[in-house]
This record gives sequence, structure tokens and C-alpha cells, in this order.
Amino acid sequence: MAGRVVVGVDGSASGLAAVEVAACEARLRGAELRVVHAFLWPAMHPPPGPLPLGPPAGGVRNMVERLVAEAVERARTAEAEVRVSHAVVPGEPLTVLEAQSRAAELVVVGSRGRGGFAGLLAGSTAVHLAAHGRCPVLVVREEPHADGPVVVGVDGSAAGEEAVHFAFAEAALHGTGLVALRAWTLRNAPMPAPWDASVRYANRPAGRAQGEERLLAEALAGHRKRHPEVTVRQEVVHGGTREALIEASRSARRMVVGARGRGGFAGLLLGSVSQALLHHAHCPVAVVRGGGTDH
Repeated sequence: MAGRVVVGVDGSASGLAAVEVAACEARLRGAELRVVHAFLWPAMHPPPGPLPLGPPAGGVRNMVERLVAEAVERARTAEAEVRVSHAVVPGEPLTVLEAQSRAAELVVVGSRGRGGFAGLLAGSTAVHLAAHGRCPVLVVREEPHADGPVVVGVDGSAAGEEAVHFAFAEAALHGTGLVALRAWTLRNAPMPAPWDASVRYANRPAGRAQGEERLLAEALAGHRKRHPEVTVRQEVVHGGTREALIEASRSARRMVVGARGRGGFAGLLLGSVSQALLHHAHCPVAVVRGGGTDH
């Protein structure tokens, strides 16, 4: 049975941009595209039917049907061969899309919806869905670089491992290269075991960098074997993870990160690195929850 890619729409420009990206993802996967609008009556002040002083087709329900129809048309124009379905679901957007994610391969949303405040760089639905979605969530921020690589942040965490798996699959689907980036500082780099006589770089940056290169190669080894068609470039950066990934996103087709890395508090579902990328990355960002999270 074919899979499903879900895209959340709300009539915003950001949502329509997400539709085109989602249609492409559905085509590459041979999946159905489902266009979903969450219809929350308490937030809508006009009555459900035609407005008393407006045209017969001026009610909120008709407005919703028009914006969904526009999104469906945008999807079919972008990818004519993709099967497109749609649904208007009563409920709060986060709750609706989280439920939709249970039966999806991927959920795609725009970074900012209609209800966002001008000062916010990413909308609350995008951020919260990245934390709670039951499948990878792709947040469309800026236009992807068509000839850029997929970039994945590698930190050795459970969520990071799932992110690496997803990034290799994305690179294979798009027929592009993969940049695996690992950033380290003396604070976040793992210390060698005291009994490991082969590791003698505890306080030397050059030795630490070599150790980080080795850890990155080990994290990628199994995935390289499963995807020999993907060309991989390893990058080890001495510096902050957030800054390094945001800079790498400038020329990326897609950024992929785990929902929560090694340094996060146990109660947080979305780590600071993932949140920073959702707010500041220069390309679409895929957030992948790992096996260690509560599904």
C-alpha cells in the first residue's frame, strides 16, 4: 500500500509553499498527498453560513473550502502525477496534525501561519508539531537550494541516529549528496574512557578533532553500506552546533536534525538546536524524533 505525505494548510503564503514541497516529497516516495486544514470554530468570529450583508458564498465554511481547493490545485500543478486528497478537520491545528502524523510518512508545514505574530520567526504550530509529531516533520522556511546537499547534524543520540537514517533516505530520493556535520567544543565532546590507552588526546584540541572524526565515521558506517549511491562528505567543526548548522543551511537543499540531542533535559521533547534551526535556518528543516522518545 502506498504511503502518505500530509501537508497542513491555512491559506497563508507559507502554507502554500509547503504544499509544493510536500507534493514533491509525495512524488519521490510514490505516496499519496493529503491536504489538511484544521477548522477551529472558536477562533472564527464570523458565522458558519453566508454573512448577513455579504454575498451568498461569503461564509467561513466557503472561505475554508476555497483555501483548501487552492492548495489542492497548487499541489496538482506542481506534481500532476501525485494522487491528492483533502480533508477539513474540526479541531486545533496541532492536535489535528499530530493525529494525522500517526498514519503518515512525513508531515509538512509552513514555518509561519496566518495567526503568527510579526516578531516570531517560526510559528507555534510548526515548533510544537516538530516536538510531538509521530513521524518526521518538515518545516518549510526559505526556498530550498535545488542543487544543494542534504545536511544532517550528527551527535550520537537516539534521535540523532534516526535523523541520520532519514537524511540518507532523503539524499537518495532527491539524487543529491549528503553532508554529515558534527560540531564539538571541549564542553560537549565525550571524554575517552580512562582505561582506553589508545586515546591520548584528552586535553589537546588536535587529538580531540581526530577523535571526533572517528566518531562521525563510525556513526555513518552502517548507513553508507545501505545507501552506497549517496555521496557523503564528513565535516567536523570546532564550535557551537547551532551556529555551525545554521551556517551550513545557507547552501543546503534540506537540513535534518534529531528532535533532542545528548545535551537536552529529559522532559524536553524538542532540543535547543532543533528550535534554533526552526527559527533561523536558511532552508527547509526536517525534525526527526528518535527511538528514545515517547511515541
